[in-house]
Amino acid sequence: MSVFTPVTEDALGEWLSNYAIGRLVRLQGISAGVQNSNFFVTTTLGRYVLTLFETMPRAELPFYLHLMAHLARHGLPVPAPIADLDNEYLGTLSGKPAVLVKCLTGASDMQPDLDRCRKMGTMLAGLHLAGQRFGRRQDNPRGPAWRTRTAQAVRHYLPDDERTLLDTEIQFQHTIDIDALPAGVIHADVFRDNVLWDGNDVGGVIDFYFAGNDALLFDVAVTVNDWCSTETRELDPVRTRAFLEGYHAERPLTDAEHAAWPAMLRAAALRFWLSRAEDFHLPRDGEMVLVKDPDEYRDMLRLRIAASHDLPWISP
Repeated sequence: MSVFTPVTEDALGEWLSNYAIGRLVRLQGISAGVQNSNFFVTTTLGRYVLTLFETMPRAELPFYLHLMAHLARHGLPVPAPIADLDNEYLGTLSGKPAVLVKCLTGASDMQPDLDRCRKMGTMLAGLHLAGQRFGRRQDNPRGPAWRTRTAQAVRHYLPDDERTLLDTEIQFQHTIDIDALPAGVIHADVFRDNVLWDGNDVGGVIDFYFAGNDALLFDVAVTVNDWCSTETRELDPVRTRAFLEGYHAERPLTDAEHAAWPAMLRAAALRFWLSRAEDFHLPRDGEMVLVKDPDEYRDMLRLRIAASHDLPWISP
């Protein structure tokens, strides 16, 4: 993520003295993203990722850390948090809550082929199934309440046509009965750059700091919108069906989810249009800040609305 809070090597070296991972060799800021301050940390015993949480309340953070530990114990390739010598995952560095996780292997693929879309569907279903046994609960931090609140905060910055689109979609989403859909812990941000490929296998799924409890189908929609869209933001039907078939083979999708699929794709597009619009119009200061273009997801929302009756689904 972007670096909002700088960390010196001296401060980090002292902080690492309460860990059993060796001495600091190298510290490098990570520039991609918009929420937390992230760094690559290399020590004499390995490579890790350090995250400083900029805005999340400290009381909410154990949910994410214990979720990652839970999924890692179930054999999933996620960044398990590193405990310090006091057996605590969460510490404080540069005045901010901070955590170290193991750095996973592999690289992102921004042009995944059919096979990788299918494998990612299978992986997402595995995350959902393992999450069913996770004992903690926390609502999706970018769920319906946040979307309504953020829409009110950004709508005044938008031109009339976009304001109308936003108001109409918020009203439409209020008509959807989310409680009728299978629910559980979702990642909520499985974009292509949050998945690492190690050869032909998924080497890691990272960045769980938007996770929470919500409709599982919302997570599927977020992922499909990123993984299976064309350059013009439309859904590629072949890749979409491959993804959904990979998912369905592990966690069968229901008739209720089929009926809600158009609305969930729209909700997923709305969520990222809003978050990017908020970052664009109401930015926070940072040493290295990446603000993503909100127009991509505005255009995607329009396309999902237009295609509501002709969206790809699993083959009968």
